[in-house]
Amino acid sequence: MLVMKFGGSSVANCAQIDKVLDIVRSRANRAPVVVCSAHKGITDALVNAARAAASGTYEPERVIDRQLAIARELGCDDALLAPLFQEIRDLLRGVHLVKELSPRSLDYVSSFGERMSVRVIADYFARRGLNAAAHDVWDLGFVTDACFGSARPLVGFESRVKAAFAALSPATVPIVTGFIGKNERGEITTVGRNGSDLTATLLGAALGAHEVEIWSDTDGVMTADPSVVRSARNIPTMRFDEAAELAYFGSRVLHPSTLLPAMSAHIPVRVLNTNRPEHPGTLIVESATSAASSVTSIAYKERQFVLTISSTRMFGEGGFLADVFATCQRHGVVVDLVTTSEVSISLTGNQREPLERAAAELRGMGEVTLVEGRTIVAVVGQHLVSRPGLGAEILRAVAKAGVNVEVLSYARGSINLSLVIADADVDRAVSVLHRELFESA
Repeated sequence: MLVMKFGGSSVANCAQIDKVLDIVRSRANRAPVVVCSAHKGITDALVNAARAAASGTYEPERVIDRQLAIARELGCDDALLAPLFQEIRDLLRGVHLVKELSPRSLDYVSSFGERMSVRVIADYFARRGLNAAAHDVWDLGFVTDACFGSARPLVGFESRVKAAFAALSPATVPIVTGFIGKNERGEITTVGRNGSDLTATLLGAALGAHEVEIWSDTDGVMTADPSVVRSARNIPTMRFDEAAELAYFGSRVLHPSTLLPAMSAHIPVRVLNTNRPEHPGTLIVESATSAASSVTSIAYKERQFVLTISSTRMFGEGGFLADVFATCQRHGVVVDLVTTSEVSISLTGNQREPLERAAAELRGMGEVTLVEGRTIVAVVGQHLVSRPGLGAEILRAVAKAGVNVEVLSYARGSINLSLVIADADVDRAVSVLHRELFESA
């Protein structure tokens, strides 16, 4: 069995969906399960319509017309999506009337993109001669917790998924919604934006798939963001831990949580380009080797905050760090990087409100500053620890770009050396880093 996930750009319009059809046909003998995102831009349009409704503007037809145009381009009957269109109208009217958009309502609104996408894609495939059927993933055993916006399947969901898929006809290709689920109360949830990757690997792990393919619009995982570095190169093979670091620290190819289910189930993940299906892409496996002198990739994560606590109380006092982290935990701060000295601590996060609440409490422990508009640049590779002078090369490259490093983080034996710089300096820093680390002879 093979699980194949196609992202929004891969199913954006009829021309792209034709490419997807050819790719799925080429793998028909591997019992494919196809996980689809919403058409490109549809989820954003739904979210914008919901926020506008909460602010007093009721305009459901704008997003409906956009989806209807795609369906008609594919030759679908208007009746196919009519029930979902009416559901969108009714839901947005409710949001408009109460002037409130709760996390639960936002997940409900966001779910329509995938629900509409799989229906038109399955219908189109069937009319083009590939036997296919659309499925909402919650009808296939995918029951989640009630963490709206970041839901995860309940413990033991795997057995329900196996039973549901076993009941499907092997002669029909299932076209399954990514990104969404339902909790035990039947309320619609989402696993997080761009979460169809995660749906694919969760299903792959539950079904014992031989491989999970993630289809996007790039030639696999790259040595840097190709929109910033035109000379970025494909990485043929990499390890799970490297790919996970890159995804978490801003790689535009994979959802940050994607690899965890595949890692646990020891299932390879292959990242491929819908527009160049002949390209081998990137194979992500448990164990892979690379040249000892190489760095694997450079990723970056923008719009971060840096919280710094300075206090002479830290000097020689046991438990000070524990108190800081306990405060962060109470206020829901998710910490990405931490650096310490004898009298100060700096940590990063990406959500203003939890950090501001934590900062207010931490002021009782010392002087606290909170700055915004910062980017974490992560240099990732297996051999960072064994390459003498690599840290100096990285810092020289950033200095050559005229960029100031505000925070530096590297743990013993780590595969990730991270720098914090200003958002405005990202393109310059990443471009020079890539040139020095990948392109210099």
